[in-house]
Amino acid sequence: MIGRMRERVVAACDGASKGNPGPAGWAWVIADGSGTPDRWEAGALGTATNNVAELTALERLLAATDPGAPLEVRMDSQYAMKAVTTWLPGWKRNGWRTAAGKPVANQELVVRIDGLLQDRSVEFRYVPAHQVDGDRLNDFADRAASQAASAQQDAGSAQGSPEPPPSVPRPSSGGSSRRASGGAKSARKPGGSSRTIKAKFPGRCPCGRSYAAGEPIAKNDKGWGHPECRTAVGA
Repeated sequence: MIGRMRERVVAACDGASKGNPGPAGWAWVIADGSGTPDRWEAGALGTATNNVAELTALERLLAATDPGAPLEVRMDSQYAMKAVTTWLPGWKRNGWRTAAGKPVANQELVVRIDGLLQDRSVEFRYVPAHQVDGDRLNDFADRAASQAASAQQDAGSAQGSPEPPPSVPRPSSGGSSRRASGGAKSARKPGGSSRTIKAKFPGRCPCGRSYAAGEPIAKNDKGWGHPECRTAVGA
């Protein structure tokens, strides 16, 4: 009954929320033999958090791929990756409660992902987001999820959809107080913008994507965010 194991599948998935919570979307992409984005799918989620979008992207990818083929999943969400690789076993032992005794957030999604992971070979690989020469699959999934969140429309290779457009930094609205609320431990040096620090709390980069507590961030003229985004806007 058990067939020959198929060739390894390399894929990436990502989620986006414009407001966290706000208009959200998810996306996954599978590479061809040369590592080029090939099959992909993206979907709208209505209003949701970034974490829900990230987990939904992973769930949809697992559901869309052959459980008999080894799968490599590239992700830039530390929350989603840790949820399924680090925290999940403890949550199950504790009756789907955290170490603090609280109900696990987004439990229904996590339970579905747990079921999809059973009896299959899946390797998770963390890839940093928004790198100049970053991972091609992650960049594609990021753009597709962002487009789905903004347009609130489904898309994908099966629908003949065009490749998602390049990411563009959001224009400044004249104030950065809302987007600069990442809870950084200290401010940047006077007269300079090169300082990179660790975020004390989760926050949102002006590029539209979130960052987790403990991740390196830097300040530019639009607020706190990813160091590479600071470079991109010339801060």
